[in-house]
Amino acid sequence: MDTTVADTLIGTTIDGRYRITGRVARGGMATVYRATDERLGRDVALKIIHPSQATNVHFVDRFTDEAKTIARLSHPNVVAVYDQGRHQGLPYLVMEFVQGRTLRDLLSQRVKLTPVEALAILEQMLAAIAAAHRAGLVHRDVKPENVLVAEAPSGGTADLVDAVVKVADFGLARAIEASTVDDSGQLMATVAYVAPELVQTGQADARTDVYSAGIVLFEMLTGRVPFDGAEPVEVAWQHVDNDVPAPSTVTPGLPVALDKLVARATRRDPGARPTDAGALLNEVQAVRDGLGAANVETALLRQVPPRPGMSDATTIVPAVPARPADATAVVPPVPAGSYHQASHRPAWARLPEQAGARTAPHRRSAEPSGGFFADRRRVVLGALIAVMALVIIGSTWWVTAGRYDEAPTLLNMPQADAIAHAESKGFKTVIGDGKYDDRVPKDSVVAQSPAAQEKMIKGETITLSLSLGPEVYPVPDLVGVELAAAKGELESLGVKVKEGRAQYSDTAPEGVVLSTAPKAGEQVKPGDTVTLVLSRGQAPITIPDLTGKNINEASTILAQEGLTGAERYKESDQPADTVIGQSPKPGTGVEKGAEVTLDVSKGPPLVTVPDLTGQPCQQAQATLQQLGLQVQINLDPNGTVRGQNPGGNTQVQPQSLVQLQCFF
Repeated sequence: MDTTVADTLIGTTIDGRYRITGRVARGGMATVYRATDERLGRDVALKIIHPSQATNVHFVDRFTDEAKTIARLSHPNVVAVYDQGRHQGLPYLVMEFVQGRTLRDLLSQRVKLTPVEALAILEQMLAAIAAAHRAGLVHRDVKPENVLVAEAPSGGTADLVDAVVKVADFGLARAIEASTVDDSGQLMATVAYVAPELVQTGQADARTDVYSAGIVLFEMLTGRVPFDGAEPVEVAWQHVDNDVPAPSTVTPGLPVALDKLVARATRRDPGARPTDAGALLNEVQAVRDGLGAANVETALLRQVPPRPGMSDATTIVPAVPARPADATAVVPPVPAGSYHQASHRPAWARLPEQAGARTAPHRRSAEPSGGFFADRRRVVLGALIAVMALVIIGSTWWVTAGRYDEAPTLLNMPQADAIAHAESKGFKTVIGDGKYDDRVPKDSVVAQSPAAQEKMIKGETITLSLSLGPEVYPVPDLVGVELAAAKGELESLGVKVKEGRAQYSDTAPEGVVLSTAPKAGEQVKPGDTVTLVLSRGQAPITIPDLTGKNINEASTILAQEGLTGAERYKESDQPADTVIGQSPKPGTGVEKGAEVTLDVSKGPPLVTVPDLTGQPCQQAQATLQQLGLQVQINLDPNGTVRGQNPGGNTQVQPQSLVQLQCFF
């Protein structure tokens, strides 16, 4: 447990239910704590997002949606998600607590594993990842730190062949999809296991996880990763430039089949790899079978005790002579008094009667028969028979009826009322998986097991299934998401997917979602249809910039590009017939024959020349200049205006010349 730095959350109870008891690990996105679910009395793992990520709305939405998807995977090799919520504004997940160690911890201790152990662990890893692939999810960060090896029932992880393996951290897979690099430009995936296409394009699919799984197999077999370097970016580009070496070049003596398996999974070309984790799993199983039965050693076989007289350190298996196919196998009788040494089994594999009980030898009574002792024996025997009869009758009543009661009717009750009613009848309760129901209110009992009125032992537990309310989901925000990923996310909600008519876009690459109908956030039910409008990429013709050009020149340019123009005249201080605006804007992509609307200047507004006859010449000149007109005075500038050209109330262009005839 990481206790290097004091953590204020330790000892805190989240949502009135999850009491944090310690910190397990801290990663780049979240911190994982060990907590106790005080309602159900079990240990859980609680993952809380870092405050630096909580302000990223897109990240939080993805994280929440992904939690719902992982919760529906329900696969034994996937770390289960039980609950989600927020604490002080920070999203958190409540997950299954796996008692054991990470594969990284095991490799740090053992350095490398045997081929049988490595393939046994890889099979369960791939089974978990394959379940995610079938649900349309890509993990994107497969590495030993995200592989948990659970303790065997005997309490250890020594028997790796039979250990239970669980894959974690699916919850952040899609949440980080929108940003393959962080603010500093660093690749967010773990560079030792990153696939070449993620380095080159930032795009990931199921084959990306196949590559990372191949690198994990290489490390389990050799005790090291294939590429190393001083800087992360240097390591990342080695995946692009170099093939992964054969494991046998690092660990001599490994079977050729393992070299081929690693090579298949880590091809630099994604198209040359198995299509997904399920396909790679089939190849791994074939390799395990091909290695031969001599390599298959399980913990169960190791529990068989040695024969008497043999050392515990070495078990010798004698050769079995060949016999005809129709020969009859003779099983020697078991000598009287011999028994299988059950103590050699682990505690979790023993039957209750093997716990050490032994039958004491029967001792014959030495009491003499007849006389007083015979009479006393008869009295005692009669009393014993009477007591035994009462015991039998009482036991029969208890076994057949006395210890049973009818399960109370809890259907449609709110959760708190149902628990209180069950406890008042002497029964315990546990909350099982919820169920969607259109009629039973949310958090009320929609089903119970055992059913109402069914006979059950007093004090036993009734499992309650609470209503999740009507099964509706908000349409996820899929704008900018590729078609395959968008389909997978929608189909995981049980809705149908329809492709609408694709549209050109100047900003979205071809094949990504431009819009959805219904829109993101609107509610849909399983069976509803969501229409996806995809981008066709940028249209083939780019509209030129025509502003400032004469309308005739602009029309000629449009015709040469295969476009049509529509004119819309507006008043402007620009010269008449000058293009002052256009729609669509310059640089926009359009199809051939598209119409471009041009805003054309009418020229400056006309000026009305006033009638200045009879005014002093100097005053008339000032009036005309204020109107933006030029003035020419003929005859006497100090005289009175006797005539003008143009005449009064005539409209002229700005800066036009007006002649005044002035004299006394």
